[in-house]
Amino acid sequence: MFKDDRKWILENAYKGLITSEDVTNHGIHRSTLSRMVKNGDLIKIERGIYLLAEEWVDEFSITQVRYKRGIYSHNTSLYLQGYSERVPLKLHMTFPTKYNSQSLKDENVEVTRVNDSNYELGLTEIKTPAGNYVKAYDLERSLCDVLRGSGDDIQVVQYAMKKYASSKTKNVNKLMKYAKQLHVEKKVQRYLEVLL
Repeated sequence: MFKDDRKWILENAYKGLITSEDVTNHGIHRSTLSRMVKNGDLIKIERGIYLLAEEWVDEFSITQVRYKRGIYSHNTSLYLQGYSERVPLKLHMTFPTKYNSQSLKDENVEVTRVNDSNYELGLTEIKTPAGNYVKAYDLERSLCDVLRGSGDDIQVVQYAMKKYASSKTKNVNKLMKYAKQLHVEKKVQRYLEVLL
């Protein structure tokens, strides 16, 4: 029985990760996970989250598994898309307004909450440096996000906007549509007037 359970876990680890909830939902006893850790098949990342031993620890994927409703945004999304040279010190994720997780306060995650009408605006999947796919906002949405408020680093914004302006794949119509919906139309227009 252990061999079958072990095989299922190894084949169904999503992005190299498996949770005790996944295992229980499939009818496998959680003690199988402990045995696999002892045998060197899995690494226990934290309570309830396990990584295949041969996988590279991918903080982006692990954080996404912990917080399934989180979408990478702002500087983190720009970094994943190659529009920021700075590795984020804190991962930035956006959640629905009503989402509340006590554990987020203890994490290395900067949180933004948005209303439901803006939560999925620009949602896409982006490859992490480890080669896994995570939920993130597309480039145009990420640019609008970093322009909202005044907390973001001006150098990050300028680098991203300059690179975007010179990109052959830019979609200015989409950018302006998002800017209008997210109430940053004037800021975006100012940058585009200077850069285009």
